[in-house]
Amino acid sequence: MRRRMRTILTIAAAAAMCLAASIPRFSSGDSTAGAFGPGSSPGARPPEPPRQNVDTSEAFQRQRTIRVPVHGDLQEALDQASPGDVIALEDGATYEGSFRLPRKQGSGWIVITGTSSDARLPPPGQRVNPSHATAMPKLVASSGSVIVTEPAAHHYRFVGIEFGPARGTFLRDLVQLGLNHTDVDAVPHHIIFDRCYLHGDPQKGTRRGIAMNSGSTAVIDSYLSDFKEAGADSQAIAGWNGPGPFKISNSFLEAAGENVLFGGADPSIPDLVPADIEIRGNHLAKPLRWRAGSRDFEGTQWSVKNLFELKNARRVIVEGNIFEYNWPQSQNGFAILFTVRNQDGAAPWSVVEDVIFANNVVRHVASAINVLGRDDIHPSRRTARIAIRNNLFVDVGGQWGGGRLFQLLDGTSDISIDRNTALQSDTLLFGGDHAPHTGFVFQDNIALHNRYGIIGSGTATGRPSLDRYFPGALIRRNLIVGGRPEQYPSGNFFPASIEQVGFVSPQAGNYRLAASSSFRHAGPDGREPGADLDAIARFDAVPATKTR
Repeated sequence: MRRRMRTILTIAAAAAMCLAASIPRFSSGDSTAGAFGPGSSPGARPPEPPRQNVDTSEAFQRQRTIRVPVHGDLQEALDQASPGDVIALEDGATYEGSFRLPRKQGSGWIVITGTSSDARLPPPGQRVNPSHATAMPKLVASSGSVIVTEPAAHHYRFVGIEFGPARGTFLRDLVQLGLNHTDVDAVPHHIIFDRCYLHGDPQKGTRRGIAMNSGSTAVIDSYLSDFKEAGADSQAIAGWNGPGPFKISNSFLEAAGENVLFGGADPSIPDLVPADIEIRGNHLAKPLRWRAGSRDFEGTQWSVKNLFELKNARRVIVEGNIFEYNWPQSQNGFAILFTVRNQDGAAPWSVVEDVIFANNVVRHVASAINVLGRDDIHPSRRTARIAIRNNLFVDVGGQWGGGRLFQLLDGTSDISIDRNTALQSDTLLFGGDHAPHTGFVFQDNIALHNRYGIIGSGTATGRPSLDRYFPGALIRRNLIVGGRPEQYPSGNFFPASIEQVGFVSPQAGNYRLAASSSFRHAGPDGREPGADLDAIARFDAVPATKTR
């Protein structure tokens, strides 16, 4: 499966070479208005970007090097190390844990790496993959976790390390950063995994790669795979009891349950909401060997759910990622979930708010994005201020099942869906269940109407559903392919077919509008509606927009 995915990306890279353009970058210093620019709607309050981020630069001074030979005592080296020290492990050697990260005085970094990592690993900014494992020291455990942290442990950087269970062993958390701390001052912080390979056991699985209950934590240029379990959720990365900030960048992330999840268990720290989360340039996927009925299926039905989920999080930016391969199995097949949950009933402050989902590709999935306004089981706060902007959704539904593009339930607030291009097999937008959605914006998108278009629970297509579930919504300048003008507000466009839209070459994955398209200047200020593919292609994780 990995070989097949690499082949797809290699073919796609040729198409990407012709894509070149600048793109507004989001950072803690950007104003939201500046990030979205002309065409932003006044109908929805914009999300607040992250207020802080994780500095992953290598600005540290090395004091001394502690060498740990094969069969040496890594825990002793960790105990003796001082801020500024480098712990050098033998390339290719295996060290058996569990290993505990002690709390140290001072703010210098302790770096754990191989003896020749600089020469044998890709340079910073380039992602590792399993082929680099032979050059990496390997940390394993047969019980517990490979890495655990003392309260308030901080300033550890792992560079070019492989983490895994002992062969044939199931572990719950491969790396456990914090857990049930009740005081935010006790959570570990300033921990970075740089060009590391973390994986579960190929036969037994592993529930979780990193339990990220920490502060100021980053995973960069890394590869996380084979996190899976039958009958329970599994994640490559999950955090529920750490304040952030968090950075997940330029990494491959594979898991059966949720590839990345924030929330999902009640925090032990009162009023805690994981915040200031940056997820950029990653590749999140599930292998087809986990899909029953696929010719690659290996025989075990792991609990497959979705690719990315927020249940309790605020100030999140998700930009320039590939999300692909998701199907109904233990859940209904939505790939991306912004679904607030007071999971066990003890955290009524749980909320999903201030989320920017921009410049991503979502493909080969059953359904695309599901947003829930309030927890329908336990009390929660209201989901608010989510911007879904400039994304490409292709091959949604069909052979993967489902086919619904966007779903909003239970009274969200200030959701904007702006300048996306989508090819889905079923409903364009479903709104329903109880409370209406306020401050809703749907503009400058290109998507298929199919049978029902925009519809809600118990209401007819178009205006009746908009009036019931999206009162006062701003619906304008959309190309709703196959829709009927009398069903929708004026100011939208209704080409009868994909051919009438005038894409350059949808068969080759080029969803720009051709110069001959009558809709080329239908967007704001005479620009193209739909996704700006040049902006999307800028990110290394998105080498192309071609479907399989």
